[in-house]
Amino acid sequence: MALHALQDVDDAIEATRSFLFPPRIGRWLKLALVAFFVGGSGFPTAQFNAGSSIPGPSDPPSSTPPGDLPTSIPDDVLPFLVVGIALVILVGIVLGVIGATMEFVLIESLRQRRVVLREYLSDRWRQGLRLFGFRILIGLPVAVLFLGWVGLFIASLGGIIDPVIAFPTFLVGLAVLILLGILFAIVDTLTTVFVVPIMTMTDAGVLAAWRRLWASIRVAWKQYLAYLLVAGLLGIAAGLLGSIVTGVVAIGLLLPVAVLGAIVYATVTFASTVGTVVLALLVAVFLAAVFVVWLLVQAAIVTYLRYYALLVLGDVEPSLDLIPDQRAAIRA
Repeated sequence: MALHALQDVDDAIEATRSFLFPPRIGRWLKLALVAFFVGGSGFPTAQFNAGSSIPGPSDPPSSTPPGDLPTSIPDDVLPFLVVGIALVILVGIVLGVIGATMEFVLIESLRQRRVVLREYLSDRWRQGLRLFGFRILIGLPVAVLFLGWVGLFIASLGGIIDPVIAFPTFLVGLAVLILLGILFAIVDTLTTVFVVPIMTMTDAGVLAAWRRLWASIRVAWKQYLAYLLVAGLLGIAAGLLGSIVTGVVAIGLLLPVAVLGAIVYATVTFASTVGTVVLALLVAVFLAAVFVVWLLVQAAIVTYLRYYALLVLGDVEPSLDLIPDQRAAIRA
């Protein structure tokens, strides 16, 4: 049995090359913006840290009235802290929704071979909300278990829980956390690379698209397992290659910045106000340029990996082929 995950590695390179070259500045910049949101996990996390004073066996009884519990946070700081946490959560939700919607923008861009952000965002934001909600749903148990595991560890260190009981529980919790984390990673990956295209093609919800994918996985599970293994290796290789390219370009950009810095030092010195301002501007321009280069590299990597997934999905399940014309052109 031929494994499409191996056969489609080179085809994805050709699909990426034909889409990105000859380079068009507008297309690359738009894809860089999309890659900024989808290049990561796409799953927003909110961490809550609370501190409290818990009396131990040797502590004297607290004289604080029951309605006035002691706290290490001043009353005048607490409102700002609450507002700050609320803002962080709100920003995380907004970025998560945008990232989920950008998944559909990316697939539409590769499918139609044109990048039109406003049109795709307008058409797919509802599905983006559904995808975001699904990511929260599958990620919440992992987050809760992780917080509980950390709490158990802290409690054992603080002597709140007997170490004889805490240690084996800690190890069992760690094993469960690792297994659940692996399961979450698999489900999240399959959702991103296969369920999102199915949703795009059929205008279905997440669960309906997952049912369609699951029916295919039950029949061709070896193909999907091979994809997970090969895609993982490709992701690592692409990440290393992207880091090398970005590093080389950064070194190339650093040379003219260093020359300009030397000129500024020789003329006005960095100790002066003008020298400090010029130096700050040089550093800011350099960091901004490196960031843009990194985004462009990520755009190419994300394009390749998603084309690879689309090719595998179409080969395993021809009825779910989103890019039949591109596939035919590549293999003609």
